[in-house]
Amino acid sequence: MGGSVKKKLEALESFTVDVIYDRRHDLQARLWGGFLRTLSLLFRAIVTTRYYLYERRVMRAHHLGCQVIVVGNLTVGGTGKTPVVEKLARHLQAKGRTVAILSRGYKSKKEPVYHKWWRWFTHAEPEPPRIVSNGQEVLLDSEIAGDEPFMLAKNLPGVVVLTDKDRAKAGIYAIRHFGADTLILDDGFQYFRMKDHFQLLLIDKSNPFGNGQLLPRGILREPISHLQRASYVFLTKSDGEPDDELEALIRRHRPGTELIECTHQPRFLQALNGEERIDLEQLAGKKVAAFSAIAVPESFEKFVEQYGAEIVLRRRFLDHHRFREEEIEELYEQARVAGAEWLITTEKDAVRIPTGWAKPMPVFYLRVEIEIIAGAADFEAAVNRISRRPSVVRTMPGLPPEPQRNAQKRS
Repeated sequence: MGGSVKKKLEALESFTVDVIYDRRHDLQARLWGGFLRTLSLLFRAIVTTRYYLYERRVMRAHHLGCQVIVVGNLTVGGTGKTPVVEKLARHLQAKGRTVAILSRGYKSKKEPVYHKWWRWFTHAEPEPPRIVSNGQEVLLDSEIAGDEPFMLAKNLPGVVVLTDKDRAKAGIYAIRHFGADTLILDDGFQYFRMKDHFQLLLIDKSNPFGNGQLLPRGILREPISHLQRASYVFLTKSDGEPDDELEALIRRHRPGTELIECTHQPRFLQALNGEERIDLEQLAGKKVAAFSAIAVPESFEKFVEQYGAEIVLRRRFLDHHRFREEEIEELYEQARVAGAEWLITTEKDAVRIPTGWAKPMPVFYLRVEIEIIAGAADFEAAVNRISRRPSVVRTMPGLPPEPQRNAQKRS
């Protein structure tokens, strides 16, 4: 019974995603879209009211006394935020900053409700942030940490990664326990509780604002006009071709802002749970099964095809779907019947595949990195500008007189 209900809910969610991205246009989709449009009006009222309250300082932001950089977007999913956060963290680390990444840990395993009630009842201290990486080693898996924090922790040795819904609390923890002088808020453009210094806004150039409507009818988290808060705008997933209309729209709402254009560049294929790396040229002529659970699977599949592979099977799951072993076994059988030689997925999906799964055919994930194709000087200027600011400003009461850099010093 429970499994049947879950499948129906997943089917409804999948149908809703298709309506939001305008992939369906039948009568049922139009009716559901009309209902979602009504909800969007309510969502807009909530978003604009919240923004107004913070702007008027009715609701106040915390000053943590150190450098705070926000990386985020106006839309849900698919802008390629994680590689940008990784690139920014590497550059700041190379400039001598002590970097901590703060994430809310979307789709991570939550603290049991009875734990929260017990702490409230006993007046116990709030649960500390989850330490995904202490800078020396990765301490949590993707199920506990969330996909993106786990990926960042795995790819960024020397950088602390914490998750907590209350990122102000996580920021204080990073300063006190790890001596962080630079905090990067992953997916923090809508997080107003922490006073920031720089806002890096990512816009997917291939699909900037969807149908222009707010959730749940569109993909916008807040009105397009709110890009006026951005210090820098990153145009991601660029094909290198000019888009005068998009640039004019950005300039209208944020005159003079720096535009940094970048593309997601595939680097290699990495064997799942193994050390083997394969050059992308070896995809040429291969029959592959491509599966993913990301917001915009089309971009991943396009990468696979552009290197000459023939996709004989495509399987798309809901964003952040955690694969079960029986699903992977079914996927393998479908791939075998379709004549696939390899299974290919994304790096983000690879962390959600059961680790003990026996692989009857080669399984690889596509490693993708950010490559700046326009505005590289502006990116370097932004990194230098951030790096030149004082490490610790100490404006927040309650912070220790000196960050405890030696308490848990990273090697």
